[in-house]
Amino acid sequence: MLKIDKAVTASFDIDAQKTFSPLCPQELPVAEGDRIVDELNRNKEFACLHVASRDAHPLNAIWLATPQQPPMSNIEGYPDLDIRWPVHAIVGTPGFEFLPGLDGKRYEYQVFKGITPDQHPYGACYHDFREHQSTGAIEFLKVNNITTVICGGLATDYCVKNTVLQLVRAGFRVILNLAACRGIAPDTTEQAIAQMQAAGAIMINNAEELEPV
Repeated sequence: MLKIDKAVTASFDIDAQKTFSPLCPQELPVAEGDRIVDELNRNKEFACLHVASRDAHPLNAIWLATPQQPPMSNIEGYPDLDIRWPVHAIVGTPGFEFLPGLDGKRYEYQVFKGITPDQHPYGACYHDFREHQSTGAIEFLKVNNITTVICGGLATDYCVKNTVLQLVRAGFRVILNLAACRGIAPDTTEQAIAQMQAAGAIMINNAEELEPV
C-alpha cells in the first residue's frame, strides 16, 4: 500500500475529455477512454486539491490535418508544433467537454491547452515545447504546499506522459493510476510507462493501492 497524506496531495485529471473517447468517434477516440471516470474520482478522494487540464483548440489551428496534409505529417517552421492531427477538442463542441461523470466544479484549477493556432502542447504544465510559458499549474500546486500529485487521464502515451514528466522535473512525488488512464497504442503506452518510471514516477494499478495516513 502507498501512504498518502491528503493535506499535501493533489489530483490531476489530464485531458479527460470526450474528444479522446469513443463518445467522439470522428475525433481522436482512445479505446475505453470513457471508462476511466470512476478511478479518476477515486483519486480525488485522496487529495485536498483537484486540478484538471483540457485541450481547448481553435478552428483556425495550423496543425489541423487536410487531405493534402494528413494526420501525423510533419509541420515545419513553427517551434511549438510537430505533427498534424485530426480536428479535436474545439472549444464549444462536445469533444471539448469533460467525460460524463466528471464535475468541472470540483476542480480548484483548470488548464486550457493549445488555445492559440500555432501551439499544440502535450504536457499540461507549459504552453510551449521549450517549457518557457507556464500554464500556472506547477505554481498553483507549489503555492498550496502540494508535494504529491496523483495523475490520470488521456492518453497515457502522449499528454499523460508529458504532464507526468513535467511534474517530476518540478520536484513533485508523482503517482500515476494506470486504471485511470488509457493509451493510444500498446507499444507506445508501454514505452511511456517505462519512461515515466525511469524518471521517478510511481505506478499503481488502481486506487485500491492507496492508503491515507
